[in-house]
Amino acid sequence: MKNQINRREFLELTAAGCAMYLFRPGIPAYGADSCRKGLISPGCRKSKVKIARIYLANPSNPWSLWPKPDLDLKGEIRFYEAEFAKLQDELRDVEFVADELVTSAEQVGAVKDKLNNVDGVLVIQLGMGIVGILEEILRLGHPTMVFAVPYSGHGWTSFGRMLKEPIGAKMGCMLTTDYDQLAVAIRPFRAIHHLREAKILNVTTGSFAEYADEVKSRFGTEIKRIELQRVLDAYNAIGDLQAKTETDRWIREAEMVVEPPREDIFKSCKLALAFEALLDEEEATVMTVDCYGTMWDKTIMLPAYPCLGFGRLNGMGLGGMCESDLRSAMTHILFQGLVGKPGFISDPTVDESKDSIILAHCMGTPKMDGPDKPSAPYKLRTVMERREGVVTQVKMRIGQKVTQAWLAETDRLLYFTGEIVDAPVGLEADRGCRTKITVKVDGDIEKLWKNWSSGLHRQTCYGDITKELEYFCRFKEIEMVNEAV
Repeated sequence: MKNQINRREFLELTAAGCAMYLFRPGIPAYGADSCRKGLISPGCRKSKVKIARIYLANPSNPWSLWPKPDLDLKGEIRFYEAEFAKLQDELRDVEFVADELVTSAEQVGAVKDKLNNVDGVLVIQLGMGIVGILEEILRLGHPTMVFAVPYSGHGWTSFGRMLKEPIGAKMGCMLTTDYDQLAVAIRPFRAIHHLREAKILNVTTGSFAEYADEVKSRFGTEIKRIELQRVLDAYNAIGDLQAKTETDRWIREAEMVVEPPREDIFKSCKLALAFEALLDEEEATVMTVDCYGTMWDKTIMLPAYPCLGFGRLNGMGLGGMCESDLRSAMTHILFQGLVGKPGFISDPTVDESKDSIILAHCMGTPKMDGPDKPSAPYKLRTVMERREGVVTQVKMRIGQKVTQAWLAETDRLLYFTGEIVDAPVGLEADRGCRTKITVKVDGDIEKLWKNWSSGLHRQTCYGDITKELEYFCRFKEIEMVNEAV
């Protein structure tokens, strides 16, 4: 019969259908239930984030009658347990490996062994007289977040002093009645965990050993060279039916296909699936290619531009990074770990008349809100300066607050914040790269460009995540520099 297919085609089509189910818009990419073996992303890890949860009180303190004489410590803990239960969706990748009520400095020694190998310690103040106990916990050297609501005690009067002293070098504080912040308090610990588990695959013939060693030593992140032939083998192993299904999806969901022919989109989708397969094999997090460097030689080029494949990985909670930019890859992993959102890598240019910086690149990511959120509108375009290949030209959200950052060195993070005031994507905006946003900077645009250093690229993340970055940088002893002040 004319419509019959052979066994290989059937298997390819079945695999393609499964991939469409797993990664179509609306299917969560974070939770453990949706994880596929090998792939690592925020909330989808080899192991859970390990947190020690410690409640502090000191009933023997003479001031323990405040805020009330009959304070029920067990009742207070039950209250917090109920609040954590409300946050279970955001904390589904978290394991509380220690859950203790500590009421004296001497008791810290008894729980010390339970804190081995934790990603962080969450301290919740319940009553008065806890400063000495907290200092004993801080002496253990773990990243420690203190959560204290009003009427839990006057320990806050000492927290500022402790933050300025060596003992508080890895201490953060939240003084609030917003109990959703309990989940926020854990985000820096998640980023620490994610970076330690992360693995970056770098397709290049260039040297990066010194940087890789430094990153491995400081964060635990592994950077591994992948030879071009291995990418080609992975590309050739992708079935045509599977690549066709992916091609149909990208074309169907695009607002418009402007320049690239279907054959080029097909090749880009086939390469995108090959990238995913390589990450799966290596249990890796990010794929990056030296696409304008050692992989640009016409004799050793990839079979397609990697841009669409990178954007696809970013939309899955993984990562794709152009130009073998390992610092941007590390920043991207940091964003994913902190807030579950990808970064948009960019080549900036400045417009002082509008107090703005224009962030542009030909590698757009439709799922800037995260893999389990709706996609932004996009068109399929060619790479601007080459007039070939396939990229997604993404319409980002005007009015959206954003954070730009770059882990310029392993102990120095550059950043600034702003708001998207324009997102030109039409044919009339074909200057520079395909995807671009105009960001009105919080601060002084002149100071920003005069302070600019450490290369061109920056990573942009939806939302003002300054506080999350501050906690992470404090815990990892990283200098955080606002370029716009």
